[in-house]
Amino acid sequence: MNIQFLTDPHGRLIWASAALPGSTHDLTAARLHGIIDALTQRAIACYADKGYIGAGGAIGTPYRRGKGGKLGKRKKLFNRHHAKARALGEQGAATLKRWHILRHARCSPARLTAIVQAILALHHHTN
Repeated sequence: MNIQFLTDPHGRLIWASAALPGSTHDLTAARLHGIIDALTQRAIACYADKGYIGAGGAIGTPYRRGKGGKLGKRKKLFNRHHAKARALGEQGAATLKRWHILRHARCSPARLTAIVQAILALHHHTN
């Protein structure tokens, strides 16, 4: 399943999307859920992995090497800082993955969406 999520700058999970089939590309899922437009309209910067290259707007992604080439020192340094900032956001993914049911779910996206919403409600209730 493909579940998009947003965290605050400290890595706390604040939002999770409806579930989509696992074959859905991350960038397509972000566009379907309106994440890119919403963040861009509100001028909220967001760090994302290489799966979101080409998203534009407020979505920052790391540099990718060209064909057979290497990254320059500045781009490597940027990628290193980008990875450090994104590491906090990955705590949101870890929060979701701690729930065993999400690691081995084999149900419809609609049913999984209800499960994710329940997990998010429990997460916010306990924190």
